[in-house]
Amino acid sequence: MPDFELDLFVIGGGSGGVRAARMAAQRGARVALAESGPMGGTCVNVGCIPKKLYSYGAHYAEAFAESRGYGWQLPATPTLDWAVLKARRAQEIARLNGIYEGLMTSAKVRRLHGRARLVDAHTVEVAADGGGRARHTARHVLIATGGTPVVPPVPGSELAVTSNDMFDLPAFPRRLVVVGGGYIGCEMASIFHGLGAEVTLVYRGGQILRGFDDEVRAFAAEEMRKAGIALRLNTDVARIEAAGQARRVHLKDGGVAEADVVLYATGRRPNTDGLGLDTVGVKQSKDGAIEVSEHFATSVPGVYALGDVVGRLELTPVALAEAMALVDHLFGPAPGQPARTMDYAGIPTAVFTHPPIGTVGLSEEAARERYGAIRVFRGDFKPLKHTLSGSGERTLVKLVVDAASDRVVGLHMVGADAGEIVQGFAVALKCGATKAQFDATVGIHPTSAEEFVTLREVTRH
Repeated sequence: MPDFELDLFVIGGGSGGVRAARMAAQRGARVALAESGPMGGTCVNVGCIPKKLYSYGAHYAEAFAESRGYGWQLPATPTLDWAVLKARRAQEIARLNGIYEGLMTSAKVRRLHGRARLVDAHTVEVAADGGGRARHTARHVLIATGGTPVVPPVPGSELAVTSNDMFDLPAFPRRLVVVGGGYIGCEMASIFHGLGAEVTLVYRGGQILRGFDDEVRAFAAEEMRKAGIALRLNTDVARIEAAGQARRVHLKDGGVAEADVVLYATGRRPNTDGLGLDTVGVKQSKDGAIEVSEHFATSVPGVYALGDVVGRLELTPVALAEAMALVDHLFGPAPGQPARTMDYAGIPTAVFTHPPIGTVGLSEEAARERYGAIRVFRGDFKPLKHTLSGSGERTLVKLVVDAASDRVVGLHMVGADAGEIVQGFAVALKCGATKAQFDATVGIHPTSAEEFVTLREVTRH
């Protein structure tokens, strides 16, 4: 057997890579991890964490307005100090970067600062940040390099920014055009509208949030419109031109939108440039994702990949779970524990629009296709909070039930704290909960969550 320097070499310091490196090292493996940027990957630096922090910040403006309905008298109109928000976010992200570095140190993972590429199935070359190159051999190599935003080749697209840029814009955009109707585009539209921008969202499709339950999509779109976000659907950008420091967006339907910033949120691609995949023979799909087996093995023995770079479910908790399954496969499970495998069914997710979306299981459309006969229970209402706040925001709750087994196979919510609420119900769905068991559960009153256990009338079959 060849004598390798390492048991595992990890390329990428995001959630999946860090988890795999740390867990493998705890099993006694000799591990190194190479990352050229700040530790934590997309999630920590330009994704989940700063997005959620800015989402929290964006809620304060509506909270100030709503507080008047509860008797609070504000002395003046509150204003946002963009520089303070950016500085506070940067401070928190730097703290998290340090924690991730500390995880590597405490696990005795060799931390390499630089860009890595495959030389062969067991050799990785690292171009150090300070210059110089070094080669390392490993029994297993893991690619966990994540994804990166894509901007289509539209005339003037160089004048646009991506989601990576939004958290540190030099000046707050008073007018923002968001191109794209996926979850990133919708979240950014909601966040910056909440912070005080005039927002127009442009999407070529007929409805935002393709892939989600159709009723959820329509309800969320209406709530965004009520809040004041302009949705321009069934059109696309023809060209972007500079208008002094501003931007003029010409649409294919003949419309024009003026903006201080144009954000393109039209998709992401696997981050595989410069990894040497072609040289080694690692197969990729048409969209660039690395093709892997159920155990995350690539077409080259000894080389593995997980997380956003494989293009399955691009969610941080999924990358973490994949990493744990891979470590168990390569180095055995923790003492006394069964080996973990990856199950992609029933993974909950949230979209941090205003109001947010929480969902787990199948959409109504997917459930009809899979089961045929289903029962749908839904309700929408004004939350108790808004009976005094003056807000017109409404909440949607929805259950999708397989008629033959009575199992709840889909649960959806649009409303305050949707992500927090749906996380708990995701456990119930994972355990195969039936509608009868939902009905037998006593609710917590008064909450929005209790509506899920008090839905009694079938809305449609």
